[in-house]
Amino acid sequence: QVQLVESGGGLVQVGDSLRLSCAVSGRTLSGHAMAWFRQVPGKEREFVAAVSRTGGYTYYRDSVKGRFTFSKDNAKNTVFLQMNNLKSEDTAVYYCAAGRSVITSALRDRAAYDFWGQGTQVTVSS
Repeated sequence: QVQLVESGGGLVQVGDSLRLSCAVSGRTLSGHAMAWFRQVPGKEREFVAAVSRTGGYTYYRDSVKGRFTFSKDNAKNTVFLQMNNLKSEDTAVYYCAAGRSVITSALRDRAAYDFWGQGTQVTVSS
């Protein structure tokens, strides 16, 4: 069983930066595709960024390209989401996800992931 614990959320202002962390336990990071999703009340959980199991592919949703960066530290079994130049529309609960057998074409699909964290709130105030 894989357990994911997110941290690093908070209240910031437009233009600020935050770095989210997701600590993985139970399995090695290298055996899973990893992703970040986000959700606001009343809306579906949406894809933010993902890295394939081998690390060969990284995808971002269009609205965060150039502002967000996904990284992995296999030695620490932790993934990160560096978020720069935050906008009010980035306000959401951010979830970390891990998938054992996620094919490249499904990296953006939340149904492809087997394990989820509890989420961390990011609020961007204008």
